[in-house]
Amino acid sequence: MSNQDQDRAKAWVIPFENLRMQDVEIVGGKNASLGEMISQLHSSGVRVPGGFATTAHAFREFLRQGGLDARIAQALGALDTEDVRALATTGAQIRQWIVETALPAELEGAIREHFAALEQGQDEASFAVRSSATAEDLPDASFAGQQETYLNVRGIDAVLDKVRHVFASMFNDRAISYRVHQGFEHAQVALSAGIQRMVRSDLGAAGVMFTMDTESGFNDVVFITSSYGLGETVVQGAVNPDEFYVFKPTLRAGKQAVIRRNLGSKLLRMEFAPAGSKELVRTVDTPSELRNRYSLNDAEISELARFALTIEQHYGRPMDIEWGKDGSDGKLYILQARPETVKSRAHGRVEQRYALAQRSTALVSGRAIGQKIGAGPVRVVASVAEMDSVRPGDILVTDMTDPNWEPVMKRAAAIVTNRGGRTCHAAIIARELGIPAVVGCGDATELLKDGMLVTVSCAEGDTGVVYDGLLETTITEVKRGEMPPIGVKITMNIGNPQLAFDFSQIPNAGVGLARLEFIINNNIAIHPRAVLEYPNVDPDLKKAVESVARGHASPRAFYVDKLAEGIATIAAAFYPKPVIVRLSDFKSNEYKKLIGGSRYEPDEENPMLGFRGASRYVAPEFAQSFEMECVALKRVREDMGLDNVEIMVPFVRTLREAEGVIGLLASHGLRRGENGLRLIMMCEVPSNAVLAERFLEHFDGFSIGSNDLTQLTLGLDRDSGLVAGAFDERDPAVLELLSRAIKACRAAGKYVGICGQGPSDHPDLARWLMEQGIESLSLNPDTVIATWQSLAQS
Repeated sequence: MSNQDQDRAKAWVIPFENLRMQDVEIVGGKNASLGEMISQLHSSGVRVPGGFATTAHAFREFLRQGGLDARIAQALGALDTEDVRALATTGAQIRQWIVETALPAELEGAIREHFAALEQGQDEASFAVRSSATAEDLPDASFAGQQETYLNVRGIDAVLDKVRHVFASMFNDRAISYRVHQGFEHAQVALSAGIQRMVRSDLGAAGVMFTMDTESGFNDVVFITSSYGLGETVVQGAVNPDEFYVFKPTLRAGKQAVIRRNLGSKLLRMEFAPAGSKELVRTVDTPSELRNRYSLNDAEISELARFALTIEQHYGRPMDIEWGKDGSDGKLYILQARPETVKSRAHGRVEQRYALAQRSTALVSGRAIGQKIGAGPVRVVASVAEMDSVRPGDILVTDMTDPNWEPVMKRAAAIVTNRGGRTCHAAIIARELGIPAVVGCGDATELLKDGMLVTVSCAEGDTGVVYDGLLETTITEVKRGEMPPIGVKITMNIGNPQLAFDFSQIPNAGVGLARLEFIINNNIAIHPRAVLEYPNVDPDLKKAVESVARGHASPRAFYVDKLAEGIATIAAAFYPKPVIVRLSDFKSNEYKKLIGGSRYEPDEENPMLGFRGASRYVAPEFAQSFEMECVALKRVREDMGLDNVEIMVPFVRTLREAEGVIGLLASHGLRRGENGLRLIMMCEVPSNAVLAERFLEHFDGFSIGSNDLTQLTLGLDRDSGLVAGAFDERDPAVLELLSRAIKACRAAGKYVGICGQGPSDHPDLARWLMEQGIESLSLNPDTVIATWQSLAQS
């Protein structure tokens, strides 16, 4: 060790700008990272508030006073951390010892000197006093939230007091338990206190962002959470924040890269307490007009995402970043950055995929943490004092979990909370422990009662659901990697955008069918005519439209925004592979189920053969509704830069309908061949195969819909159980039409694939289609691996 390194190791205090990542052993991971960003990323435009850190040497010298370190070691040596009551008693005793111990004179003098330089005579300035452990923010253990942070600290006397409290938080119950669980010796870990100038996010907004999707591990997005006021409400899980996903490749290309938004309730806001108050901060209700707006605009979201890209590139790994928006100067700042420690560690491993084999009544729902399923008896816990009531295998239900709950979280089969978001500390710990959690349910503690048997599913996308009873669960292992070569491309049928990031990591050649109606049904839920005719609708419908359209410029803007976001999420997940998006293919009875639908839809005896597909698009009464779909698709392809999106037109009965739809698309800026746009026709009516060559004059290829083609060829209603036994895509008449369609596309040099259920259900049909020369098979995600391997063996 050089003389300079020896001097640093024996220093009491070091300014952030003099720190680098190699100083973790001196000032802990958090403070070393702050120094790294200030010294290395300032020229890249990343703003980080300045400050200074006490050292590990200072902490150890502090504990040596009066043999305090020996007393602590003796107390911890006799402690069983599984005994929650003993843990609480011992932890409280150790913390009291530390708070009552004076700082060494050398340390106090150094803090006073550096604080005076930082404060620069500005008595009104406020500071954060944060903890930074030498075992914190390591690539294989986050130690997230294990020690304390104090906000809005003013004046040197208050700073000195909070430094002692930060030192004491080294021995919080949760920190003691976590070190034992992670295999760290208590004496090996030292604590550094970081004193950092505060960003006035109490007047603005704050949150957390990850440089990957926290649930699927998908690497090409920045995931941002945001709420009004100080970021502790997001970190602690006290609020359900806004969520934003930014696609990295199109952000780098200068496009509108915000591909998805979720409006959080943001019920509370943490702000500075008034001068003279005993508390440093306080929590107040967020005004309704702010709750109903997004807390960041697109320019701010993009700037944060660019900061995240710069930080990730510098550190060379996925990162977990806290940020704040100063309400005084309007600028965005980075407050912390640490390695992401859960999904990045799992990369390349064999993964378990959970799925429910049955369904029951949904009792409550919220944000899904993890992708697993847990089941067991409910244990409602009102406060941390009742933690010891949780038994192994229980479903822990509480208002809000935080890192204090870590000692018993690992006992639970699943966790359910009223409050919290996907980036709070409890969510991070739940992921580390591999426990499914559903957070932000709102009323879980009221609806779920002690002893109820429930199943907690986080395997169905962003939304986690608590079901009544113990439901059967299937668990399969998925090993991602190279697949054997076969003579056909394997693509996927995708409906739910929330699952797209995960499904994209299964071997594939893109998406053969993205269902627009799934996005409308689940992300919009309102009939398009109700949106277009707002506000001239009846009072109940008007209220429903206003409720779902909160945060958007207008109900029409909401409809287009949500369509675009759903399409963009799927397109980004599979980018740059082709994603074929089918225009809405609701039947009138399905449109009728949307909010307001019964007011606009006809009563049809057989909707399957009625007002659907191309005939609906060219109808005058649907013209404005169809235009919204076109606006969304054009935005995704051109403004958002996701030009891998291709368009599929379903249920085209006649050549006249084909011409009409092609003309309509062109009139809305979606002209075939322009900017590489391919238009695919769904070949699902027998007339499509009979006149294949003539239909192909208008389109760039066919995607065969074997479900409708089978029912129309055999003259049976596939929704009728009375004739279900006769439904078979392998019937000779159906195969004849399939063969004719494939040959016509091949002869014309155009695309031909199939997106019906048949190849997913029948490996022999998939093999026959490959032999016929079909270009791609679009399969349900759960059948991709098995079908691929079957074809490779044939």
